[in-house]
Amino acid sequence: MTDWLEHSVQVEVEVPIELVWNLWSDLEQMPRWMKWIESVKVLEDNPDLSRWKLGTGGLEFTWLSRILKIVPHQIIQWESVDGLPNRGAIRFYDRKGSSIVKLTVAYGIPGWLGKLMDNLFLGRVVESTLQADLERFKEYALKAYAQS
Repeated sequence: MTDWLEHSVQVEVEVPIELVWNLWSDLEQMPRWMKWIESVKVLEDNPDLSRWKLGTGGLEFTWLSRILKIVPHQIIQWESVDGLPNRGAIRFYDRKGSSIVKLTVAYGIPGWLGKLMDNLFLGRVVESTLQADLERFKEYALKAYAQS
């Protein structure tokens, strides 16, 4: 039995939506701002699929992810098709000169693990990490904007 935990975080980035979209939609660059993501490799023969590797505290997880929906400058939605069960969406909101980036991630953990750990504690760790990832993305986007 799998329990699903879901987290949403967001950040406002003072750069145009086109740049925010271009940076985020280049999935292989994500390890630059996502602390736990070690690598992302888009499959050459099927660009809707990507292989992900996450590592934290000596634990390592991998999964194959499929893009379910893309609306340029608005949303990228995905779900895992093997490995670590997860799904989510990254949404972009144009604020005319700045952009809101909202990340929602849900992941499955075995029921026994959820009972072993305090889900609220696990949730706080994941949520604070995701928020810090978005703050790093904001800095990354601001630097890219300053160089453009």
